[in-house]
Amino acid sequence: MLIGEVARRSGVSARMLRHYESLGLVRPSGRTGSGYREYAAEDVQRIFQIESLRSLGLSLREIGRALDDPASTPSALVDDLIRRTRARIAAETELLTRLRRINAVDPAGWEDVLQVVALLRALGSNSPDVRQRAALAATDEVPVPVEALVEAALSETDTNVAGALRWALARSADPAPVPLLARALDSPDAAVRGRAVQALAELPGAAATAPLRDALTHPDTVVRRHAALALGAHGVPEAAPTLIGMIIEGVNDTDAADALSVLAGDTTT
Repeated sequence: MLIGEVARRSGVSARMLRHYESLGLVRPSGRTGSGYREYAAEDVQRIFQIESLRSLGLSLREIGRALDDPASTPSALVDDLIRRTRARIAAETELLTRLRRINAVDPAGWEDVLQVVALLRALGSNSPDVRQRAALAATDEVPVPVEALVEAALSETDTNVAGALRWALARSADPAPVPLLARALDSPDAAVRGRAVQALAELPGAAATAPLRDALTHPDTVVRRHAALALGAHGVPEAAPTLIGMIIEGVNDTDAADALSVLAGDTTT
């Protein structure tokens, strides 16, 4: 079978077949009297094997080893492919998230895009000072992906940076922080739940009232107490039992008493 017929049957171009031959992946079994390459059935089968392994993401060099090296085991090669594929998916997912966040702020020009990229990098810095400056720079002049601020606030361990991030979220005009933070109240990580309720408690207006009311019956004591302090300060009477309990137990009792004093100022309550 000549190269043109092999190309037609296999779907591999004649140019690629010659490339395979130059790499030693395929060796035509013979030549015609005119010197043309002649492929046997075994050669065609080899071509299909190469294409099958290429579909799994193997490089041509890896394919050569897989087919010719007796020491090459399928399990080790597939394990390595799984590891590389997971790493590639993670990198692509991170890129997709970054692009979505940039698109969410509807940048007017490339200058806006560059500002957002710089902010995202700063929020992910290893330096607390850099992260804090990035949070404090989150103004109306610099478009800020709220989702990125929420993610940073939920993962921040430095007290000063965490405060700056909550301040930035409180200044955000986008209501998006509320559902994102409310969802984090169900996190399996107690620290994340605590940061979420603190951020909700510091949001202005009534947008966070509903999830904070729900948080009064949360199984996490820390979440219940933060919710009660915030709601009591805003005159929500359902917070009173938790606030009284905090005073009895001596936990944040001064803050709890202040919140109760707000409730006491309402004669109806």
